[in-house]
Amino acid sequence: MNQKEFLEKVMPVKDKLFRMAKRLLVSSEEAEDATQEILTKLWNKKEKIGTYKNVEAFAMQMTKNYCLDRLKSKQASNLKLVHSNYSDHRPLEKEIEHRDSVHWVQKIIAELPENQKLVLHLRDVEQYTFEEIEKQLGLSASNIRVLLSRARKTVREALIKKHNYGVS
Repeated sequence: MNQKEFLEKVMPVKDKLFRMAKRLLVSSEEAEDATQEILTKLWNKKEKIGTYKNVEAFAMQMTKNYCLDRLKSKQASNLKLVHSNYSDHRPLEKEIEHRDSVHWVQKIIAELPENQKLVLHLRDVEQYTFEEIEKQLGLSASNIRVLLSRARKTVREALIKKHNYGVS
């Protein structure tokens, strides 16, 4: 595979790799580093990439594995929670309420089991089809639907509880 073919096959999925890395690592800087590392690894394996049926699924799997390894490593204790700055021209109390809700949703999602977290991200954020998620995670469609349903239900119930009863 030459440079042109690599750019045509791999670079279009760069943003998806970044979003997956950011979802797992939280920090934008760490996600950028992870994405760059995955692209470097893919370039080093450019001769083998042509043998894969779905390059995107392969790259996403590499990203997931790399990020999980980073989180398990000793360097994970150095990872910082970095929120992206969101600016809007709404009144201050609406902005505070919105940020609070976003914070709680992120916190609730972070506490989900790993499979539920990944399925929720791939389906609701990346908008993959169930078939694509099956290929990437090696799970059956029914298992994916169950994980997604449980994840959504957990997030919904926890958020309702927060809004109705305040801090737990």
